[in-house]
Amino acid sequence: MANTRLNRQHDDVWPLQDAKARFSELVKCALEKGPQHVSVRGEPAVVILSEAAFAELTASRPSIVDHLLDGPPWPDDLVDAINARSSDTGRDIEF
Repeated sequence: MANTRLNRQHDDVWPLQDAKARFSELVKCALEKGPQHVSVRGEPAVVILSEAAFAELTASRPSIVDHLLDGPPWPDDLVDAINARSSDTGRDIEF
């Protein structure tokens, strides 16, 4: 039987049958090389990745507001310019 995994264009794509038959190798590759894709009938289906990669993807990240508030204080002249701008929202357009 030909090794279909090695004949694939991308080294990280496993047909489902190969993934099932060689699950330990699949897990080892996910740990050492990064996410491994599994296809079903030639179509992408799932991705196997290490716990560390999953934790990185699902870790909470600060929002843009947190980022701005944690930065250096804004100069007073910039704050004054922002507060002094017109409150006009533009022209009315009829639809």
